Amino acid sequence: MNEKTKILYVDDEKINLILFKHNFSKKYDVHTVLSGFEALDFLDENPDVTLIISDLRMPILDGIEFVTKAKEKHPIKKYFLLSGMEVTPKVQASLDMGHILNYFKKPFDINEILEELAKHTNHSS
Repeated sequence: MNEKTKILYVDDEKINLILFKHNFSKKYDVHTVLSGFEALDFLDENPDVTLIISDLRMPILDGIEFVTKAKEKHPIKKYFLLSGMEVTPKVQASLDMGHILNYFKKPFDINEILEELAKHTNHSS
């Protein structure tokens, strides 16, 4: 049996972490943390995490700042943002530079995220 691909989901709201884990745990080994700083530590301690999805709006270290810091140490991992906001110029710049591979809108579409993640793993959606 194939081991599930590890995903890290970062969001400062616990309910969002619970919902994400509930919706994606069948296909992925989902880990969650409440801040960008926790996520940086988690990535250092768990090199086998390959996919990272972060909320955009978080206190202290927002999603783009987190991804920028994480990519410095973990450049080959795949990063995505999730937010209730429309695409901002800062988000568009991150997409254009390839810092993030996609931007998902809250409330999230489970199938849209599964399809995108499948492109970056050996999983079919």
